Amino acid sequence: MTNTDQQADKILRGATVNFKANPRVAGQENSVSYEAKGAVVISTSGHILWQGAFANLPEEFKGLSCDDYDDKLILAGFIDPHIHFPQNRILAAPGKDLLDWLNRFTFPEEARYCSEEYAAKAAEFFLDRLFANGTTSSLAFCSVHKTCADTLFSAAEKRGMAMITGKTMMDRLAPDNVLDTPETAGRDSQELINKWNGKGRLKYAITPRFAVTSTDAQLQVTGDLYKDNPDCLMQTHLSESAGEIATVQKQFPWSKDYTDVYDHFNLLGENSFFAHGIHLSDRECARLSESGSTVVHCPTSNNFLGSGLFDIDHLGKADRPVGVGVATDVGGGTSYSMLQTLGEAYKVAMLKGRKITAYDAFYLATLGNAKQLKLDDEIGSLDQGKFADIVVLDPKSTPVLASRQEVSETLEDVLFSLMILGDDRAVSATYVAGKCVYKS
Repeated sequence: MTNTDQQADKILRGATVNFKANPRVAGQENSVSYEAKGAVVISTSGHILWQGAFANLPEEFKGLSCDDYDDKLILAGFIDPHIHFPQNRILAAPGKDLLDWLNRFTFPEEARYCSEEYAAKAAEFFLDRLFANGTTSSLAFCSVHKTCADTLFSAAEKRGMAMITGKTMMDRLAPDNVLDTPETAGRDSQELINKWNGKGRLKYAITPRFAVTSTDAQLQVTGDLYKDNPDCLMQTHLSESAGEIATVQKQFPWSKDYTDVYDHFNLLGENSFFAHGIHLSDRECARLSESGSTVVHCPTSNNFLGSGLFDIDHLGKADRPVGVGVATDVGGGTSYSMLQTLGEAYKVAMLKGRKITAYDAFYLATLGNAKQLKLDDEIGSLDQGKFADIVVLDPKSTPVLASRQEVSETLEDVLFSLMILGDDRAVSATYVAGKCVYKS
């Protein structure tokens, strides 16, 4: 940071919870630091200058203004690595399965985003919902329309947030008003990359919807874009439902499996994000691991659409571990709340005979997602020098939670109760780059 960055602005006071490492690897004792009476000092540039026990607050910061949250929890803001901006109105739309849901609800709604006015209004609503749920950064899908990505980037830039998004690419098996062509997809994507990628805290994600809705020609264009813009991310869907997998096999009969389709077009890599990954074979996991790709678990969406149960231990096998994130997947997902998402991830793991602890879950939603996005030098924890993207959680926000805390004995007890019983009501405040963007 520069000298300007070092100018102190304010203190947040509360119980600080700071994840330092993956509990599944480092163990719970080595993964988190906790100060029951802690503090975070924020600079005028929106970075964290200091964090620790309030009793150890350096003398130079003692005269600063203070936002005092008493015994509420102060954590790094939640990061959502798979969410659909133009689906923000269609949560709980009753499709029979994934493909039916897309055709009946998703494509008609996304068609509306050809309108700049409609998209701009929706972007404000969308970001407000994220902040109200403690989410400070996301990797988001837009619609096929260039104006949709423009409006979301613009709205995020105004709010100073870390946003990664891109226009969706799809040139078959959907209504004409949500289709592009390989040529227009390539041109529009490159123009958006040139305009937005690396501007402030914004990054571009090359975004083929999924293999079902892209021809070979468009997937080739996608691979070329990814090769020519190596600092961009790539996001798509993979192995979400049985019907989807069967469709891909018919469309690409030469492929070994679904993952092989993306591999053929050079779409695997350390900046590649594949939502769902429910039905992956050992071969697919090995290839995803070798390439450094990330699979994003979307439990509320998978449960709602009946797509299947994600197996975190299957992807995490020691001989070929696949990087894993966790996300809401609104609007197939049924809540903007990362707390509710973590609760569903826990239940899915239990149904698969697996175990996700509260530490595992909160790590995934903060530092874990940041690491997968290669943004852990900027966000994901309360460490000095990072952006002050912060959520304040109230463990007693509802009568049920308040009574639950009467028997909580450890930090993990409190975090576990929040992820099982909590929702947006537990979010007391959200800060983006040190600015309070939401307060309950």
